[in-house]
Amino acid sequence: MRRVMSYLGVYKFSIALGTLIKVLASVAELLLPIVLSHILKNVVGSESVTDIVLWGLLMVLLSFLACIMNITANRMAAKVSMLFARRVREDLFKKSMELNAKSIDKFTIPSLQSRVTTDTYNVHSFVNMMQRIGIRAPILLLGGVVVTLIMDPFLSLTMIVLLPPIFVTVYFISRRGVPLYVKVQGSVDKMVGVVREDAQGIRVIKALSKNEYENNRFDAVNAGLSQDEKHAGTVTSVVNPAMNLFMNCGIIAVVALAAFRVNGGKSDPETVIAFMQYFTLISNAMMGVSRIFVMYTKCSASARRIAEVLDAQNDLVVDQTLPSTEEPYEIVFDNVSFSYNGVKEQLKNINLKLKKGQKLGIIGATGSGKSTFIKLLMRFYDADEGTIRISGRDIRSYTREELTSLFGVCLQNDFLYSDTVSENISFTREANIDEIMKATQIAQADDFICNFAEGYEHVLTQKATNISGGQKQRLLISRAVLKKPEILILDDSSSALDYKTDAKLREALGREISDSTVITVAQRVSSIKHCDVIMVLEEGEIVSMGDHEYLMTNCPEYKEISDSQMGGAFIE
Repeated sequence: MRRVMSYLGVYKFSIALGTLIKVLASVAELLLPIVLSHILKNVVGSESVTDIVLWGLLMVLLSFLACIMNITANRMAAKVSMLFARRVREDLFKKSMELNAKSIDKFTIPSLQSRVTTDTYNVHSFVNMMQRIGIRAPILLLGGVVVTLIMDPFLSLTMIVLLPPIFVTVYFISRRGVPLYVKVQGSVDKMVGVVREDAQGIRVIKALSKNEYENNRFDAVNAGLSQDEKHAGTVTSVVNPAMNLFMNCGIIAVVALAAFRVNGGKSDPETVIAFMQYFTLISNAMMGVSRIFVMYTKCSASARRIAEVLDAQNDLVVDQTLPSTEEPYEIVFDNVSFSYNGVKEQLKNINLKLKKGQKLGIIGATGSGKSTFIKLLMRFYDADEGTIRISGRDIRSYTREELTSLFGVCLQNDFLYSDTVSENISFTREANIDEIMKATQIAQADDFICNFAEGYEHVLTQKATNISGGQKQRLLISRAVLKKPEILILDDSSSALDYKTDAKLREALGREISDSTVITVAQRVSSIKHCDVIMVLEEGEIVSMGDHEYLMTNCPEYKEISDSQMGGAFIE
């Protein structure tokens, strides 16, 4: 909680000013019953119209000031809480973007989404409520108690006796509520995950007529969330009824005792009227305090989840003291092994040496470790064993900016966003239209782009649903080759291309970026046939490695893949 609330520090002046205004407004409200009691006791009996009007105008003025100051303070509170939540969301989103892949796997994407949205909303609501009710309610509560003690200590004791059981009830219910709302937010994560998956796969769902199945799946997580919310709501909902019970019992006791005291001449009706007004103020204040405690349980749970992300440590530490080596290879994997969960190794004893400008092809069955190889090379994860070097330097000695500047990447399930074709290709990098057009020509995308009425200013829909799969891949390849990177990675990026376009793409890559080291991950032998080195992976291990001719002769697994796809013949 303290971690998130530290964001309020920059708004301390606005909070202090708003607090002062709120205090003055609350004092004005506290003065109203005193003025009314004075009018009933002293002014009405004097039969002075002037005094009645003046004191009446004083009550109107106090009411008006209380109203104006409350409105002003509430507007300031709304602004502060809005700016506070905005900063929290910005830092939370920024941190989410900076998290390493291991941390993202731990939190999960749906959980990060709900933390940026639902959890920040909860802390925003609490901060807003604290500035509005959290200041006013205690002042009315304590001020009302003090004034009533002065007016009639005996009646006040009746009310004070109720305060301890009220606070004990609220405290224990709040403690019980925090873990329950943590569980609720976990259920929200699950529901967001299902909605996200279904939104991404809506076309497949419709194509396979699985609407009913997905509806049932959503109903299951929705029912779980509803059950958790019901449980948490049932526990915290005890606060208001309990408060009402205590306060109503107090009112009954005060009225009964007041009647006896007035009848015995120990008090007067005017004091009782003022006292009942203060009791109403105190009751409302107590209800406000109970609402704050209920909101606190939600805020505390959400603040804890936000702080977990903000305080997450980056395990991928840059160590620039690691020694460099002089070697003729650009990329070296030295006995590298890796496991995502520490149970099953996804890559085992990988050894590879690749010279600058060479072309590496990687092929293997689904789950053989092809994409994992790429993730380790780009240091999305650190290897469990062994070292990876680029240009003689251990990749752990590169800063993130240094490392990513080496790569041009087209990964599986890469994304295009709702903007023009040219913006999607440049992707916020400084590139003129000539550079963009050159990249699309290499990627065999220029022809279909020019067929759009707007050309390179054609606007893609979200996730580029208004172009075909093959067109998407060619735009993504254009993005990857735009700056002619030192290392170009194409991870299954031509699976939607026909053989003729794929062949033209490979020819253009060889001609235009011959100085770049190209790593191609593919399921089709035709996409990697012309690579200098082809690595065949099976269950995380290198089965064989060499060029196409060598593998066709010496690697049965590779030959089987080749024959099953093309019967041994290739379309050039």
